[in-house]
Order: sequence, then structure tokens, then C-alpha cells
Amino acid sequence: MRWLLLFLAKIVLWFVGLSLVLVVMFRFVPPPVTATMLMDPNGITKDWEPLANIDRNLVTAVIAAEDGKFCSHDGFDREAIEQAIERNAKGGRIRGGSTISQQTAKNVFLWQGGGYVRKGFEAWFTFLIEQIWGKRRIMEVYLNVAETGIGTYGAEAGAQRYFNHSAARLTRTQAARIAAALPLPKKRSVVNPTGFTRRYGNTIAARMGVVRRDGLDACVYD
Repeated sequence: MRWLLLFLAKIVLWFVGLSLVLVVMFRFVPPPVTATMLMDPNGITKDWEPLANIDRNLVTAVIAAEDGKFCSHDGFDREAIEQAIERNAKGGRIRGGSTISQQTAKNVFLWQGGGYVRKGFEAWFTFLIEQIWGKRRIMEVYLNVAETGIGTYGAEAGAQRYFNHSAARLTRTQAARIAAALPLPKKRSVVNPTGFTRRYGNTIAARMGVVRRDGLDACVYD
């Protein structure tokens, strides 16, 4: 029993040390690849761009769509998590309460899919990036590793794919449509969307005005 406890303690210490090294390194160095990218049968198209080269409209749009409390929470939106638990307990389609910080932690360090083990690791990495990276770096990494289309990752590759120009100049409508497709980029059309995706994109575009007016994206730029 003593040997087993010692062995488990070494594993925990090894994991903590390695995760700290990776988080500190990616505070300054772009993550070269993610598990999602490696498992994508459609290949990888990506082009890392610093946040200064990504239009603020896209930052505003993803906050409006994914995480309105991004600048005020510590990585976890407890109210959204509680609401998701209540909805899921009633049955039907499973819904999450993940923040942009949690999605970034999952995309960079972990794998897709659910499960309590992965959720536990996600919470740990979310805590670390909130403490070590800060909001601006989290947003920068998120917009560079998020899947924006079939075999397409990041804002720049997405903008080039859909609009044939850089992510440095996205209109409000273009940014809203990219944000609307983010949860299901393989199934939702960014160019000439119809039905739900079009309506959702219009809703995001309207919310963007509130985000900008109330400074809900200010932590990224202050």
C-alpha cells in the first residue's frame, strides 16, 4: 500500500509539473497542434495570427455568442453550469455551460468528448490559464485553435476560407456568422447561411452592440 501511494504521488507530481511547463510555454509560444487537429481526417488548414491582427468584431462576436461573462468570471460561469445541469436532468439534448476559457483549455490540452475525467482535467487547465495567461492571451489562443470549418482552424484560416480576405478586417455580419457556426463548424454554413444559423447569426450581430456598449470585451483590450 505504501508503494502504491508513493507511485500515485509521483504520477500526480509529474502531471502537475508537466502541465505547468506546458501552460507557461504556451503563454508565449503558439500551440503547434491540438488533439482535435491530429484526429481530423480532413487535414489541417491553419495560420496563427496575433490578436492585434484579428478584427475586434470577431472578439465581440464570440463573447456575444459563447460567453457574455468572459471578462467577469474566473474561468467558470457557475450560473450557466447550474442551468445546464438542471436542463440536462430533465432529459433531451445535452447542453453544456462551458466558458471560452474552458473551451480553450479543452482545445489546447485535451480531447473532445465528455466524461468526468476529461472535465476534471479541463477544470485544472482552465484554472491554470486564467492565472498564468490572462484574458487577452486566452482569447488569442481560442481564436487561433477553434475549429472554424471542415479541416479549418483559427480565425485567419476561417476568414480566408469564407471571405477570401484576412481576419484583420471582418464586418460585424461576417464575424457574427463565424461565431454562429463555431459550435458545429462542419454542419453550419458561414457563407449564405439559412434557417437557424442565419437567425442565430443575426441575433449575435445584435448582441454585439450590447457587448461593445457595456464593455463586456474590455478585458481583452485594457
